[in-house]
Amino acid sequence: MSSYITEGFFKLQQYQFQIHLGGIIDLLSHHLYSGPHVFIRELMQNGVDAIQARKQIEEEHQGRMDIQVVDARDDLPPTLVFEDNGIGLTEEEVHRFLATIGESSKRNELAVRRGDFIGQFGIGLLSCFMVADEILMITRSAREAGHPAVEWRGKSDGTYEVRLMETDVSPGTRVYLRARKGMEAYFTKDQVGKLVRHFGDLLSTPIYLSHGDWTERINDRRPPWERVYVSSEEERRSYLEYGNDLFGQHFIDYIPLRSEAGGVVGAAYVLSQATSPKVKSHHRVYLKGMLLSDQVENLLPDWAVFVRCVVNAEHLRPVASREGFYENEELEATRTVLGETLRAYLIRLAERAPHRLQDIIQLHHMAICSLAAHDEECFRVFGDFITFETTMGRMTLGDCRKRYDTIRYASSVDEFRQIAQVAASQNLCILNAGYVYNRELLSMLEQVEPDLQVEQVDAANLTHHLEDLTLEEREKAFLLLRTADLTLQPYRTASDIKKFEPTTLPTIYTSNEQANFARQARLTKELADDTWGGILNAFENEYASSQYAQLCFNFKNRLIQRLMKIQDRTVLKRVVEMLYVQALLMGHHPLSDKEMALLNQGLLQMIDAVLGQEGDFE
Repeated sequence: MSSYITEGFFKLQQYQFQIHLGGIIDLLSHHLYSGPHVFIRELMQNGVDAIQARKQIEEEHQGRMDIQVVDARDDLPPTLVFEDNGIGLTEEEVHRFLATIGESSKRNELAVRRGDFIGQFGIGLLSCFMVADEILMITRSAREAGHPAVEWRGKSDGTYEVRLMETDVSPGTRVYLRARKGMEAYFTKDQVGKLVRHFGDLLSTPIYLSHGDWTERINDRRPPWERVYVSSEEERRSYLEYGNDLFGQHFIDYIPLRSEAGGVVGAAYVLSQATSPKVKSHHRVYLKGMLLSDQVENLLPDWAVFVRCVVNAEHLRPVASREGFYENEELEATRTVLGETLRAYLIRLAERAPHRLQDIIQLHHMAICSLAAHDEECFRVFGDFITFETTMGRMTLGDCRKRYDTIRYASSVDEFRQIAQVAASQNLCILNAGYVYNRELLSMLEQVEPDLQVEQVDAANLTHHLEDLTLEEREKAFLLLRTADLTLQPYRTASDIKKFEPTTLPTIYTSNEQANFARQARLTKELADDTWGGILNAFENEYASSQYAQLCFNFKNRLIQRLMKIQDRTVLKRVVEMLYVQALLMGHHPLSDKEMALLNQGLLQMIDAVLGQEGDFE
């Protein structure tokens, strides 16, 4: 082994990393924080944590924060003064905590209960450099009697000054900020008041805002879960009014939230507008009374898109920007408990107010279907209220179960459209399972009700429910069927004839999954190059050899009755071709090139025949 590795490595001189404060500030303002306005939150947060630290040594201490707005005058820019009567700092702590990026006073031995503090990263004060070039702090420690006040003056170039003050000041901390040019908008009374309310509305520590001779407490409104009510009506009105004011929108109901996991308390509001299950709701989340963000997405399960929440958490861990929560086991446990709370609400609603549950399901159909399709208990609760499109009109799944012993469904929208008219005329109730979650819901129905018969129906096996012809009637249709089989052979389609309603429908085109696949392969092959055409040809041959579609004629239709009397095979062939193309179009099947040619040729022949008749009359 090299002597450099065994000996020289231990003789290398050590150096310390250098920190460029301007770069750190740029990182905070453009990448970590959502904007300069968060400096208000960081200062309030430091004040709240300082007050909490003082309460640990003085249990009866009454915390308070004061924010003063001083307008610009002469050549001086506007100034903000943030003052708290918290724990304060000694000179040694000033050097240790304010001059070291990432060092937090909440991490030292004084922070016996770290969970009591909001900020734990040691970067909050730096946010002030986003709006000011200098930070002036005057602080006095409440821990050491007789310790003088300390003045700390930090600049955005990375330098700072410290001096001990002879003036006697009360324990706590006072921060002075003068607006940097271009940042004056953040130093007005209205803007400061707006931001203080925005971030600190749930803080229990009183916050007072002053401007000249005017002083007012900003956060005197308490959330509805902290109030006492004399009736359920008063409680409901209070919750809904709070939600309407907070989010600026109307809600149709509310759900109290409480979870020991994460120490969460708050409310979920049922949206009055339809939502997509693919779009996550944004929730307003506080940590120990301080707003983290009103755009939090990972608080609830993905299916809970029909509610919007406001909650306060005591134990969840914030990310460094303090605008969201760290994804860990505690957050996952919290999410699970809140999801159970929402589910329990829906269960109670089904028992006590099913009409309200029906309204919610209709409004948030996709979200509810998503929940019921994957949760057996939830399906048992409100599966009967979910509405399906059927051949007998729109019906709830519960009504279908009450009226019919067998639940029949078509697996795709196209298949449903093919058979809807005929099935309805036969009084067959068939559900359209082609929409999102419908197949999963019916699978869940089979799982929940194993004795209930659930049957898939397609256009091919629907003909089994149609009326057969007598031998005498089939003899009348022999030439038509023989001609149709020969005509439709190139299109992998056989013919048949049945009696069915409505009598106005001359034919129906039916096929199963294999025949549909072979047909789709033929259509794709027409657009593919030689390489893919050969591959698709192999698929087509494999399926097409044994799987034929079917064109079923309606014996009750007047046109078919006339057609059976025609003996001219050429005329029969042309009419069968047109009926075949019409049946494809009625079933929403795309036409191949050959089928499109049939349509064009048939239309031209029809036009020519009409024009020929017109000529005969001249």
